[in-house]
Order: sequence, then C-alpha cells, then structure tokens
Amino acid sequence: MITEIQNIEDERLNVYHALRDKGILNDGSFIADSPKVVNLILEQTDIAVQSILATKAYVTEHKALLEARKVPVVYVASKSEISKIVGHKIHHNCMMHAKRPQDVELETLDDAIVLLDNITSSENVGAIARSMAALGVHSLMFGKTSPHPFNRRALRVSMGYASLLKAHCYSDIKESIIALKNLGYRVYAAEVTATSKLLSNVQVSGKWVLVMGHEGFGIAEDVLALCDEIVTIEMEPGVKSFNVAVAASIIVYNFKKKS
Repeated sequence: MITEIQNIEDERLNVYHALRDKGILNDGSFIADSPKVVNLILEQTDIAVQSILATKAYVTEHKALLEARKVPVVYVASKSEISKIVGHKIHHNCMMHAKRPQDVELETLDDAIVLLDNITSSENVGAIARSMAALGVHSLMFGKTSPHPFNRRALRVSMGYASLLKAHCYSDIKESIIALKNLGYRVYAAEVTATSKLLSNVQVSGKWVLVMGHEGFGIAEDVLALCDEIVTIEMEPGVKSFNVAVAASIIVYNFKKKS
C-alpha cells in the first residue's frame, strides 16, 4: 500500500524519528537506510519488513521489487521532507523499518566464527560484518555490551551484509568459549603478547573461532587464558597494532586460506 506523506512529522513515521540515534527498539525493530542496504535486504533475506519510507523516484524504480516482497506500507515523501529526519542523508532516498531475525543458538553456528569481545564501535562491527560476508565466514558472536550488527550505523557500514550473517548474542564470554571448545572448536585470540604466534606460522583447525578484543584494551587476561592460541599479525617495528576491523579482515582471510 502506497501512502503519500506531506509532513515528515506525521505520527505514522514516529519510528523513523525514534531510531535516528538508536539501533534497535525493545521489540527488535531496526532501521536500514540507503537503497543499497534496503534492496539487499529485500532481495537476499526473508526479514519481515514493516514499512518503507522513500521518495517517489525510488518507489518508481523499484516497484517490482516492492511488490514481489509484498511490503505492507510504502510511505512516499519528498526529498525536502525526508531530509528533516536528523542523521539521514537525503541522497539515500530510502529508509526501511523491519524486524530483525531472532539470534541463532550457539550450537547452530558454522565451523568458522568471529567472536567480538566488547567491541564498542558500531562502525567496527559493521566493517567486520562486511569483511566476513566477503570472505565467506557467516557466523558472528557478540556480547550484550557491543553494538548489535542490526544497529543502524553498523548495518549501513556493512552495506547491509550484516543481515546475511548468523548472529548469536552471548551473555558470558568465558562460558561461551568453554561451550565452543566442548563443541570441537579451536579458539584463537587476536592479541599482541610475549607469547603470541605470528599469523604466518599458525596452523588453523577445521573448526575455529577468532576472538577480536576491545578497540583500546584488547582481550582480558582471564579470557586469553581460555583460548587455545594467541595470534598476532606481523607488523613493522614501531607500529603497535591495526584497527580491529582491519586486523579481523587480515586474519580471517588467512584462516580461510589455511583451514
């Protein structure tokens, strides 16, 4: 159903305003923006779409896709009205309100997993998710203190590819690592320590988990103690570390080649 909107303050659009600085509401709603992200979700997932807010140009161009997915409500507004939603760049022309999928159970994750230990940046979560999808690692674990991959900014930075991953939110990282080891995974921690093994020398197991730590503090000692192996990337003297998203990409690429 196409509904023309004259005033962006229309109460039917409250959710688009409410989520401009947040990722997910208590009911599991999320906002996606930009045609690339929205179209990827429409084309490659079965995520339940609640509504779309877009310009007439977007609706005209993608009419067949919207009809094929049976989007319940398509709100059409002018560029000038949509631009009044803070944080929305007008050239995007499109926003989506949808329900994120339920997080999957730990036992249903794939043989290759990236586990985020207290990552705090939505941009880093999104960048890691995008690299994972590109490199063929489709299972992501994260804690309750980390941004959800369906956080608006994380989803946008991932170019929508976060929606293609199996996501599991853990309550206790140490309990989760123990559970993963009991399931046959070898757990590798990415950290710079005196005992770290160079990435080029690592032998990768058929079932593996890569733990990526906090952007500033890294991985805590008690968590490192539970991991099977600590891995570091060879760097030039005087350079202390990579950005966590860059490091994750480099290690995942190498692990995929070796496993």
